[in-house]
Amino acid sequence: MLRLVPTILLPIVSLTPALAQGPNAGLPPLPLDEDTYVFDTAEAGRVRVVVVTRELENPWSLAFLPDGAMLVTERPGRLRILRDGVLDPEPIAGLTDVYTGGGGGLLEVALDPGFAENERIYWTYTKELPDDDHTAALARGRLQGTTLVDVEEIFEARTGVGGPPAGAPILFGPDGMLYMGVGGANDDIAQRTDNHQGKILRLTGDGEPGPDNPFIGQAAHLPEIFTYGHRNMLGLALHPETGAVWENENGPQGGDEVNVLEPGANYGWPIVSFGREYAGPRVSERTFAEGMVGPVVVWVPSIAASGMTFYTGDAFPEWQGNLLVGGLQFGRIPGTGQLHRIVFNENWEEIRREALLMELRQRIRNVEQGPDGRVYLVTDEDDGAVLRIEPE
Repeated sequence: MLRLVPTILLPIVSLTPALAQGPNAGLPPLPLDEDTYVFDTAEAGRVRVVVVTRELENPWSLAFLPDGAMLVTERPGRLRILRDGVLDPEPIAGLTDVYTGGGGGLLEVALDPGFAENERIYWTYTKELPDDDHTAALARGRLQGTTLVDVEEIFEARTGVGGPPAGAPILFGPDGMLYMGVGGANDDIAQRTDNHQGKILRLTGDGEPGPDNPFIGQAAHLPEIFTYGHRNMLGLALHPETGAVWENENGPQGGDEVNVLEPGANYGWPIVSFGREYAGPRVSERTFAEGMVGPVVVWVPSIAASGMTFYTGDAFPEWQGNLLVGGLQFGRIPGTGQLHRIVFNENWEEIRREALLMELRQRIRNVEQGPDGRVYLVTDEDDGAVLRIEPE
């Protein structure tokens, strides 16, 4: 079945009445009861959104295997595989134990750059510690068919406050190093370099500190730290021209950011911020401070930025070089998830942006470009889905 959906089904003004219903008021997700939806876009004309599968529980991350199959993590602790658009009913066996309470669970998955030879994949997850504490951990294993073998945890983050760290994105850079974010920095712990929270880490494939990391040999700094002063990081992407690692993070109310990572740099949280605390006061009166790196993109109100990728494919030539960023909700109103497309000039400065898929009211948890040049999304819902965006 195909459903035509007008460009603006939910104008922002329609969200106002929900505010009067209390902090948990919002809009229910649109039931994905059709196989295909069609939307107008500003620069690519009409696009189709195809429901690849709707049989997942809170999916978080996806990665493509060389043969076109797709790995998808489910936060409750399952790693799933889709082949030719069909979800294997059985999860992949051999995964590490995962703590799923308090918003924790199985998070990101990424392929080793040498996967074709070594069959190795990496994943991040929430790990339970003694005394009801939790942290983010990184593991790896070799994927043989539908089973993981030689599974080992290779890194455990040192965190400074209780509760599962919010998000743990991972990405292999062109230097062969694995970049890992550890979020959950809701206070000034992000400015302390004796812990991993609120930091981007740079690790070898064995989970060791990058040998040329910026704080190697400095006693007051953990050697894995690449950058600090972050809040809750959910997205990492490689710039298609420079190879630089770009990162996004959530502010509380407003102040979501996209940053370009520079070795040893301080990104300011919570000393500088564009956001407000959940109760309303500003996080800081400053949005800039000497010695701190400012963002290249900011959202006010927030979109609860999630996974992101630069589009480089041929399916949508109008989108080439654009940054695609998932959003879980707009302005802290449930049921307002969306996908943002950000356009830059030749100096990689933002010049315009477009909000897509607002009509579906789904929490867009992650976005990836597929090997076919189409755009793939996962929706963070109890009946979560994999969606594919393609030209009409």
